[in-house]
Amino acid sequence: MVSVIFPAAGAGRRMKADRNKVLLELSGVPILLRTLRRFSAVPAVAELIVVVAKDEIAFVEEMLEKAQGLKPWRVVQGGAERQYSIANGMAHLAADADIVLVHDAARPLVSLAAIEAVISAAREKGAAIAAVRAKNTIKVVGEDGRVEATPSRASLWEVQTPQGFRREILQRAYEKAAQDGFLGTDDASLVERIGEAVFVVESDYGNLKITTPEDLWMAEALLAHSEKL
Repeated sequence: MVSVIFPAAGAGRRMKADRNKVLLELSGVPILLRTLRRFSAVPAVAELIVVVAKDEIAFVEEMLEKAQGLKPWRVVQGGAERQYSIANGMAHLAADADIVLVHDAARPLVSLAAIEAVISAAREKGAAIAAVRAKNTIKVVGEDGRVEATPSRASLWEVQTPQGFRREILQRAYEKAAQDGFLGTDDASLVERIGEAVFVVESDYGNLKITTPEDLWMAEALLAHSEKL
């Protein structure tokens, strides 16, 4: 059984909005709802766990109760950090969930192909992440602003979500991080530090994370283009 955790408890200050960014509308539909519908369209997905701030739980539950076409869902309280929110989500997983995906609620344009590919790779290999090849040259820069190195772009990938894991691997990674007081940049970083291999599944550049007003404009354009195809 595949369960998906959607961290959505952030304040989203860079969006400069008066509410949680995932509650903003993208072409007339809340971003969060668009994201959940994408995953609900994947046959293997059986459970959706949405993690939000305490004062948003009732609002989100009411919104989802009115929505159609969603897989079974539950809304749980988030924590002060993204990592703590996901840990709270994991505490509410169904007993028979064996594959756990984590996906940014603010990535509503993820393709069904990417979701299915991450699920398949997680089942086969234990841990997999959606990513795209880096387009731009990346520099390693010191604290004084001096360029220290230019890594080969051929080996650089920009990481997205979903990230998928066998449940027991992700649980061990989170337990170890909690013991050590470690905060990672993503779930894969927690899995990497317990010595488990993480594999890349190539996604697409349209799977953007809506973080700023400019991202919302871009998402509107991408959505309008996809609907014309």
